[in-house]
Amino acid sequence: MSFPVALQLYSVRDDMEADFAGTIKAVKAMGYDGVEFAGLYGKTAAEVKAIVDEAGIVPISAHVPYDELIADPEKAVSTYAEIGCKYIAYPYAVEERRPGAELFDDTVEGMKKIAEVAAKYGITMLYHNHDFEFKKVDGVYGLDLLYSSLTPEQLKTQLDTCWVNVGGENPAEYIKKYSGRAPVVHLKDFYMSGKGKPAKLYQLIGIDDSAQEEQNGEEAFGFRPCGYGVQNFPEILEACKSAETKWVVVEQDQPSLGKTPMECAKMSIEYVKEINK
Repeated sequence: MSFPVALQLYSVRDDMEADFAGTIKAVKAMGYDGVEFAGLYGKTAAEVKAIVDEAGIVPISAHVPYDELIADPEKAVSTYAEIGCKYIAYPYAVEERRPGAELFDDTVEGMKKIAEVAAKYGITMLYHNHDFEFKKVDGVYGLDLLYSSLTPEQLKTQLDTCWVNVGGENPAEYIKKYSGRAPVVHLKDFYMSGKGKPAKLYQLIGIDDSAQEEQNGEEAFGFRPCGYGVQNFPEILEACKSAETKWVVVEQDQPSLGKTPMECAKMSIEYVKEINK
């Protein structure tokens, strides 16, 4: 069994900004089966659908912030349904909305409302984790508390294997833990020195603007193309099989190894194709 592989387009965001249609065509030419959006760059749903149809690539999913979804669930969900997406993922929770925080209960109720709208359009809601959800609340990981607060019909997982690992858990085992509730899994590789986790990691969500620091001249943390970091992806893909995962999504928050974002994306798909059997 092999998985269809998508690219999270945030990985090539500058290219998307410069040439939306051309970048998607290039991603298809690399060998990716699908794409996951992180914004539409001012284009309408109809325009985006035409672009992916012409490229012959599947618009599998999109990262859409909670605030955008809750402000007008019908508009937000219908936009991605028109494009053809089957999944929408909350990319993260702001601090006040995380498990144990003041607005967590309000967030759960909001997610229930969004899930009702998504179901009408045949879209499944997911939550994409970072490592900060592995902070415990009354002895339970915040991520587990979030998932236990909603039914699998209301919210499924989009486990990011990098952040699961950085959070202190084995990605393969964590995927197995959510067997049947892990339809889309993020494949993300990284390097981290033995000096411990640096404070600044979250460029994607704007918490800090510097993900990579040096400690005594050594890079403390860096994202890598799949197969060029520390992750055990053969083990992760085996776990995905047992978990009934439908899609895997490559993501690299920042380019590395002196390569461009598009070169990194190509390196990732070439590696994943070798082991995705």
